[in-house]
Amino acid sequence: MKFCGVTSLAFGRIITALVCLTLGVTRSGAQAVDWKQIKSSPLRSVPPPTPKRVVLKNGMVLLLLEDHELPLIRGRAGVRGGTRDEPADKLGMLSIYGESWRTGGAKSRTGDELDDFLDARAATIETWGSFDATTVSWDCLKENFEDVLEITTELLKQPEFREDKVSLAKTQLHTGIARRNDESFGIASRESTKLAYGADSPYARTPEHATVDAVSREDLVKWHKAHMAPNNIVLGIVGDFDSQQMEARLRKQFEGWEKGVETPRARDSAKSPKPGVYFVEKPDVTASMIEMVDIGITRDNPDFYAVEVFNQFFGGSFSSRLFSNVRSKKGLAYMVSGRVGAEFDHPGVLRLSMGTKSATTAAAIDALTEEIDALKSRPATHEELTQAKDAILNSFIFRFDSKAKVLYEQILYEFYGYPADFLDRYRAGIQSVTEQDLARVAEKYLHKDKLAILVVGKAADFERPLKSFGPVTQLDISIPGAPTK
Repeated sequence: MKFCGVTSLAFGRIITALVCLTLGVTRSGAQAVDWKQIKSSPLRSVPPPTPKRVVLKNGMVLLLLEDHELPLIRGRAGVRGGTRDEPADKLGMLSIYGESWRTGGAKSRTGDELDDFLDARAATIETWGSFDATTVSWDCLKENFEDVLEITTELLKQPEFREDKVSLAKTQLHTGIARRNDESFGIASRESTKLAYGADSPYARTPEHATVDAVSREDLVKWHKAHMAPNNIVLGIVGDFDSQQMEARLRKQFEGWEKGVETPRARDSAKSPKPGVYFVEKPDVTASMIEMVDIGITRDNPDFYAVEVFNQFFGGSFSSRLFSNVRSKKGLAYMVSGRVGAEFDHPGVLRLSMGTKSATTAAAIDALTEEIDALKSRPATHEELTQAKDAILNSFIFRFDSKAKVLYEQILYEFYGYPADFLDRYRAGIQSVTEQDLARVAEKYLHKDKLAILVVGKAADFERPLKSFGPVTQLDISIPGAPTK
């Protein structure tokens, strides 16, 4: 008998080999008594592809990466300037901008007409705003690239921001503000970020009904004119094309675009938060969210790779210290994590997060601080180090398992002024981390006496009051005002 052209005898041998491999049985018949005895072969180095980099005379940067697997062409243009640059009295403006930029359409088509045009071609164009940029991206078949490129160019140069779509974007933002206190997780994340950076920091500010109401279509047009210039744009394209021909096509499309005022590249620092215990009363819950925060690092910090491995070892996986000890052994958490955050051009947030039932809130805080103390008395072992490094390196290829992912990462490096080979250095940097490095970064960055501790929950159900940890500051999270009609 044959199975897909393979004899039953050969098929049986294949199955047997697979079972033996799974169980750790050697060819000699000996079976591994422990999974640690199963040896894995070294990872094969898979260097990521390198995009072609072109700088036009007007300052626009192009990154071109060929991918002939499918007849698709994808693009993404990042424009400097984002929510951190919004005026304080118009917070939410870049969210409205990012939404209505696409839905408002361009001079030649309304957003609804653009929807129909793209749907007929199985293509998409999306726009959005983030804390440091506004972005337009597209995804289309190769045969429709010319049409999509023309529309994208028109959105870059002549967006319309039609009033009805601006109004719709504002309504959606108002709805989000009105519901922002519904979930404990959202409250904890938002308020702990304010504690870490400061409530007035551009990385922690939140829109209010009044600031959204203050945004007008004219504000969006003014922002667009001030920031939309070729020397503020990094444009990356990946797909089924010839790089030389694509470069010529893009030069024809964009090189005649005159330079504008260049948006300064930010390089922000951050102050450490005020240590202490902070509380948000939420009487309609049976569980508490706990956040312990401080300031983290930037990705160009020499300690970045050691911090990456520390994060994996301490609180980044099911096998991490926090998960194993606080959740699995003590049964105090339904979720727990901890990491020293790292951003490209400003410090990230050092954040320990935990969800626990209300009646174990104090015990959960104790457990987290005990794990911080244990980093000194029980530093990472060689086995824990190896496990953390292996987890990062084994999953690394899946973070960049397509040329599109590689390109989007390279756009970020270009945008923030990082070296083009930053991704290439990652694996070697992780491999070089030692036990001493983990102990050093733990000592350097994680200090329990410097943490701001936030609890969101129902105080009446706590097994002991939060004041047992020190003076408690109650935070007001009420939502001021209401949207105007």
